[in-house]
Amino acid sequence: MRKIYFIALAVIMAAVSGCGRASNGELVGVRQKRLPTTQIPLGMVYVPAGTFVMGQTDQDITFAQIAQNKQVTIPAFFMDETEITNSEYHQFVNWVRDSIAITDYLKDDQFYIKPKGKGATAANADGTKYIDWKKVGNGAAIWGSKKKGNTNASKLQNMYYQGEDKIFGRNEVDVRLLKYDFAIMLQREAANHRGDKNRKRSDNIYRDTVAIYPDTLVWLADFSYAQNEPLVEGYFSHPAFAEYPVVGVTWRQARAFTVWRTNLYANYAQSKGMPRLSRLPFSLPSEAEFEYAARGGRIGNDYPWGGPYIRNAKGCLMANFKPGRGNYIDDGGAYTVNVKSYFPNDFGLYNMAGNVAEWTSSAYDESASTFTHDLSPTFYYEAKANDPEVLKRKVIKGGSWKDIGYFLQNSTKSYEYQDTAKSYIGFRCVTAFTGRDIRDKH
Repeated sequence: MRKIYFIALAVIMAAVSGCGRASNGELVGVRQKRLPTTQIPLGMVYVPAGTFVMGQTDQDITFAQIAQNKQVTIPAFFMDETEITNSEYHQFVNWVRDSIAITDYLKDDQFYIKPKGKGATAANADGTKYIDWKKVGNGAAIWGSKKKGNTNASKLQNMYYQGEDKIFGRNEVDVRLLKYDFAIMLQREAANHRGDKNRKRSDNIYRDTVAIYPDTLVWLADFSYAQNEPLVEGYFSHPAFAEYPVVGVTWRQARAFTVWRTNLYANYAQSKGMPRLSRLPFSLPSEAEFEYAARGGRIGNDYPWGGPYIRNAKGCLMANFKPGRGNYIDDGGAYTVNVKSYFPNDFGLYNMAGNVAEWTSSAYDESASTFTHDLSPTFYYEAKANDPEVLKRKVIKGGSWKDIGYFLQNSTKSYEYQDTAKSYIGFRCVTAFTGRDIRDKH
């Protein structure tokens, strides 16, 4: 009987190890868990693969001479249907705030995931700990008042402004402490040096620490003697602006957001037993991706909504910009507006022109169109701290609430420096589609 038991066990183990697919000496590949490729990430839209003529469709009134026409092809991808909102960026800020509070100040094991098993502690075998975000929730367990039984106030005291930095003795988090540490693989660097046998993997890893709180003072710094103090006080913090685009964010902060968003989903996927890269990394769109998405599948159109005019047949303005010589309110908003204002383009994307200009992942070079490839083109350069400023320019697209109509055109681009924050620049994310077409069933 015992012999029969071991024979049965061996058969079961063989079946499990073969994943129910015996090779019989043939090439059968490795069976992997199938993942749904038709699931569109929340808040994003699917942009199908296609080709278009990138570059100007109207006269170059700035005489920049940098928008040479070029036919390019773009693989399919997902893109945020709107600019990243204050509410969405607050999620990032709160995550950084809470993680710093737990790891640097509270140091309380109750907020960490405890491995299962008798006598298990919050620390893994290598000493690392992972925050249990289900216990953190909306942060009330960390920042709740003493009246509700919260005793963390004394431990968190050093996270607040101190001494003369306080106003009316209020406990307010010192936003200068809110820094996000991350590391990413610079694949372009790895490709450029792939023949160097003396180069280590760490040489291709970029590490950065970014202060992630938006610069709210841009509402004053960007304008000469403008009474924008109410926007400084309330734009990022007041609930009325929750669904307005976040501004005052540098290119480096926007890139840090994409890294955090990538890891946010990757950690969720792992918790559900899925591969970490169940969804490819989020990033800022390239210049070509942004222009292609803005055109909405139309050919030769000047603006995301189609034809050559900024007003529709009823005389209504189609975007948020600076009409005429400064009649800002004529389009319905004196500055930024809700991210779902105006009609979306044919891909379902809102405000691909106007509201806020948007960061792209592409570095700005006047001659980029002459040397970039015609398949998924972009000019990418990872600027170093000691590089000259000219190498720290990043392409911005779409035009903003303070720009004249020319900058709303799909083909128009400008630039800003990667460490610069403005009251008229925001961003949105993209992630590559894993396949040929979302309609494919295989």
